[in-house]
Amino acid sequence: MESIRVATFDGPGAPPVIRTVKRPEIGPKAALIRIGCCGVCGTDLHILKGHWPKPLPWPFTLGHELAGVIVEKGDELKTDWSGNPVEVGSKIMLPPLMPCGFCDWCKRYPEQANKCLTPVYYGRYLGFDKPPHLWGGWSEAVYVDFDMLPGTKMYKLPDDMPLLLGSLSEPLTSCIRGFERAQRVGGFPWGASVVIQGTGPIGILAIAAAIEMGASRVIAVGAPERPRLELARAFGAEATVDIERYTTAQARIDAVRSIVGGYGADLVMDCSGHPTAGPEGIEFLRDGGTYVEMGQFTDAGSIMTSWHRICTKDINLLGSWAFTANDLPKGVAMLHRARDRFPWSRMQTLFGFDEKAITDAIAAASEMRAVKATIVPDRELCGL
Repeated sequence: MESIRVATFDGPGAPPVIRTVKRPEIGPKAALIRIGCCGVCGTDLHILKGHWPKPLPWPFTLGHELAGVIVEKGDELKTDWSGNPVEVGSKIMLPPLMPCGFCDWCKRYPEQANKCLTPVYYGRYLGFDKPPHLWGGWSEAVYVDFDMLPGTKMYKLPDDMPLLLGSLSEPLTSCIRGFERAQRVGGFPWGASVVIQGTGPIGILAIAAAIEMGASRVIAVGAPERPRLELARAFGAEATVDIERYTTAQARIDAVRSIVGGYGADLVMDCSGHPTAGPEGIEFLRDGGTYVEMGQFTDAGSIMTSWHRICTKDINLLGSWAFTANDLPKGVAMLHRARDRFPWSRMQTLFGFDEKAITDAIAAASEMRAVKATIVPDRELCGL
């Protein structure tokens, strides 16, 4: 890899531009990771549509659901964040949001270090102009340097984990954290009935996480039938509610209630990001149930609802934003443990690494023709 190709974007709505940079010199606490694959996240799509609420360092490289292999490292870089030894050839994933661990917030509130004041952000807040220009997953390689960015977190994947599977560990971890928040308030008891709103990649992964974490019943609400609702059932949803068939809020509430039966669902998680999801989801719940909002990752605007329903239904209402450093190993472990229990590969539609392929991947994800569009810079590393 004497030269490395990197995809960059000059601003919202701009097409991808492939640029070539020189292979960097590797510092003593640094590593060069050759990327096998990287998913297209809904956040990437929102950024490209201009929905991100904070300034961004255009041009930069998108992509944070990445998995790759160390091809060179410094002598002082010996372990990942969890203390697992790493070598040339180790399989690696990098999360996007990396709490620094040093600021006042991280020290005061370590369980909510996801709201760190000075995080390291791959695929978002590191501009292409910053040498060595390898700061995102839509690239042939990514550079990590613990001297330059001491808040960096790097996680080793199991040696026998395919990189395509490993690239799902970041979005899966977001789901696990949301469910764990509910568990801490008693809102996700063993054997719970769970409704997932949204059947995009996060919704599909939430189905798997709910089942792995003890749900007895999972119902999914979303669209379209193919590929999303069909895949939701393949992942274990006992029933699905098609929002293209049930076109009003009351029709969807009635449909979910008729499936769940009894008093309503124990837990509802929004993975859709749609403004109507919250008011509807509260009505899917039994009184005393728990609603987890993790879909409003970007600002979809004001949501009209009656807060009287929150009070009178006596519910837990939780928000969940990304994850902390401690959460990531749980996602990797769940994928490894459940690698044969769910049709993970059916989620992923693969695209090559050039300007047209990246444009096609973005379009397929935006138009819901793919559940998890995945860019593959190195097919050989991914066993393809």
